[in-house]
Amino acid sequence: MRTIPFIVLILCFGLNNGVAQVPENPEDISPLLISEKVPDASLQSIEGESVSVVELLKEKKSVLLFYRGGWCPYCNAHLSAVGESEQEILALGYQIIAIAPDSPAQLKATVEKQKLNYRLYSDASGALIKAMGLAFKAPERYENRLDNYSDGLNPGLLPVPSLFVVDTDGTIIFEYINPDYKYRISSGMLLAILNQLGN
Repeated sequence: MRTIPFIVLILCFGLNNGVAQVPENPEDISPLLISEKVPDASLQSIEGESVSVVELLKEKKSVLLFYRGGWCPYCNAHLSAVGESEQEILALGYQIIAIAPDSPAQLKATVEKQKLNYRLYSDASGALIKAMGLAFKAPERYENRLDNYSDGLNPGLLPVPSLFVVDTDGTIIFEYINPDYKYRISSGMLLAILNQLGN
């Protein structure tokens, strides 16, 4: 079996022991690593239905996006950029799943505003971002915004914006994680990586 070379930019290090407390700063997270499996958690669709992450991932290899919320202009720009490459991503055999702390109603507003065709899910309680090792305590200035966008369910957590490529059994095969929310993986780089990974 050939080795597939690709670049992974992770500006944060550390092993995820599954019981670590939520850190104060985005630089201190301990995310799951390549070859580890995405844990199961219950999310809500934009229709308000409960869905299992593991069941979603079984459908097809996935590009799994975690973003801060529909209030974040950097997140919206990235969601749109990925949306513009959706047909190429689908042609390579992948589905796109985006997850945020927003409520289903806010997710629906984001889908409509950004004209997205792929699926968005709510992790308002932060259960999945904590299990993934992506959660950190939101600065106080975000408190009202997070409360409003999650319908009061967000316990004061934000995810470090991240992108994972995940196999149908939940195994992480690529990840891009950057504690600086202003920087995201480009669509061109994502497509190059998906091409290298094969389908």
